[in-house]
Amino acid sequence: MSFSLLTACPECGTSNRIPAAHLSHRGRCGKCKALLPALSKALPVDAAAFAEIIQKSPVPILVDFWASWCGPCQMAAPELELLAQEMSGHALVLKVDTEAEPALAAQFRIQSIPNFHVFFRGNVIHQQAGLAPRAVMKSWLTKPGDS
Repeated sequence: MSFSLLTACPECGTSNRIPAAHLSHRGRCGKCKALLPALSKALPVDAAAFAEIIQKSPVPILVDFWASWCGPCQMAAPELELLAQEMSGHALVLKVDTEAEPALAAQFRIQSIPNFHVFFRGNVIHQQAGLAPRAVMKSWLTKPGDS
């Protein structure tokens, strides 16, 4: 089954399915045709959603590998939400809970958290363990392939 995000229309409240390839796009409500905004929040994902979004997204993706017990991860969370808002339509921010998705954490050799990976066109183009200022994280997304 393919990943899709259910989002409510801001005008009529109707639920609309947004497929993985279109999370960074603006769309139209299937009922009232009102404009639907691009994803503007950090999106928690499981392994299946992660794989599909990474492969299908036309924009860079910052992935935060984190855990609920991690103090620095908690400090990064509000900055990631702000970054997701700032980069809406131009990049995506995904969150992978390493406790819930240990196989995914192992696949990317996550040994310390928070750990950030930037993907573009299905490939890792940047990786950093530890906190980084939002401006630095934004730079990773605005120059994909140059990191």
